[in-house]
Amino acid sequence: MSSNILQHKIDFSVVIGVKNANPNGDPLDGNRPRVNADGFGEITDVAIKRKIRNRWQDMHKPVLVLMEERVKDGVMNIRDRVKQSEAVRDAIALQKDDKSHWRDAFYTASCASWLDVRAFGQVMPFSASKKLKDGLDGVSIGIRGPVSIQSAYSVNPINIKEEQITKSINLEPGSEGKASDTMGTKASVPFAAYKFNGSINVEQAEKTGFTEDDAADLKEALKTLFVNDSSAARPEGSMAVLKLVWWEHDSKLGKVAPYILHDLTTVEVPEKAQSFNEIKITVNEPTDMTGIHKDVIAGY
Repeated sequence: MSSNILQHKIDFSVVIGVKNANPNGDPLDGNRPRVNADGFGEITDVAIKRKIRNRWQDMHKPVLVLMEERVKDGVMNIRDRVKQSEAVRDAIALQKDDKSHWRDAFYTASCASWLDVRAFGQVMPFSASKKLKDGLDGVSIGIRGPVSIQSAYSVNPINIKEEQITKSINLEPGSEGKASDTMGTKASVPFAAYKFNGSINVEQAEKTGFTEDDAADLKEALKTLFVNDSSAARPEGSMAVLKLVWWEHDSKLGKVAPYILHDLTTVEVPEKAQSFNEIKITVNEPTDMTGIHKDVIAGY
């Protein structure tokens, strides 16, 4: 991790195109696309952070919270992964001689070891274990990160298309009496545009050690959010970042309130649009651009 700690406020907006895909399934609704009470499609902030972490892993950045299917070293829980860091092990060892400062050392070591921790923070409540005796028994440490990301919502209320699907073979033996073409349901959003916003807080960046280089890594991850993310629910090309709007201030607090900058990116989806090229994205500017730099980037 480099020493160029971020010293200026950053805000951003991301516009996403969806075509015949399930952007974020709701397990409480049969994994149908998430919809809020007003009928607008939703992609949770947790889902977005998961995709960012995946992109960072693809970029060979150190990530603490991994998807199970992406674990390559056999470590399947955070407790064991935390202890893989030599800096964290040294911090835990301080409990014997410096009980008043070991938590601060653990905080610093965790942030230095993993990009997602110093970006998003991490709550680590470790249960008491008589068997492990690893210095983390009953310890609960919370780290607050500088990067805040809101959930994404569709520009217009969405339609949900449901299709009946079949399987060609039975899953389990002894099911001979059950037809192999048992019906199932697959739900998707035919066409929509979603938008989400986020910010990077300098005060928290100074605490976790979030750097200029880390901000650049976040920018790259947002631009390529759906690379290596395809699945049966999200076929390749069915979801895309259409635009990333990146606002950099020349001060720690920022020259313009985040909500004002976020509202400057507007999205219009024509009624019969079927192509991402038909979505109209307009990025306006605040009345006074002094002390603010805008970067509008086409996604991937």
